Amino acid sequence: MNKIAVIDYGMGNLHSVAKAVEHVGRELGQDVEIVVTPDANLIAKADRVIFPGVGAIRDCMAEILRLDVDQIVADAIKSKPVLAICVGMQALMSSSEENGGVDCLGFLQGDVRYFGDDLKDENDQRLKVPHMGWNQVAQTRPHPLWKDIPDNSRFYFVHSYYVQTQKQEMITGLTHYGTDIVAALGVDNIFATQFHPEKSQKAGLTLLRNFLQWDGTV
Repeated sequence: MNKIAVIDYGMGNLHSVAKAVEHVGRELGQDVEIVVTPDANLIAKADRVIFPGVGAIRDCMAEILRLDVDQIVADAIKSKPVLAICVGMQALMSSSEENGGVDCLGFLQGDVRYFGDDLKDENDQRLKVPHMGWNQVAQTRPHPLWKDIPDNSRFYFVHSYYVQTQKQEMITGLTHYGTDIVAALGVDNIFATQFHPEKSQKAGLTLLRNFLQWDGTV
């Protein structure tokens, strides 16, 4: 039995993640049990943990702290593969510019920046914020979760803020929207994506399938 816990702190379309994982589990012929829960005991019993998130970081961090999800995530990353998605990824960083500045969990070194109100492309054309849609992701270093995913595959993004880090060795994928954006991070048994794999069709489902088989080593 492959037990997957999707951390529920009231932020994000958690059931779309769960349904996508259920789908790839069937494709693999695995006996997969998925729980969408804030319960620390259930999450501790899982083989793998998904930490999603959608919405304003201040609201997300308030619920994370209220429900002791910070400790749940800290415990999970000590011992099992963890996949963080979108605001889940941002919450792992040190701080965010959103909502006037918010302290995040600080499990990974880096900060979350706003695209700005005057974001332009290489032709000096104004770009919409939030960044919403499909973008190519360049794989900057090998990782087990990139298995069978061609370099520069397209993934689905919805965000107004993006991660910046001086720790280049953490970056596993980049995309470009007016500026270079960290699309994916990989640190030990943590893999984090700014994009939504559950909304990214074949490439995203392949990444989730890889996660179901990943033992947390690189």
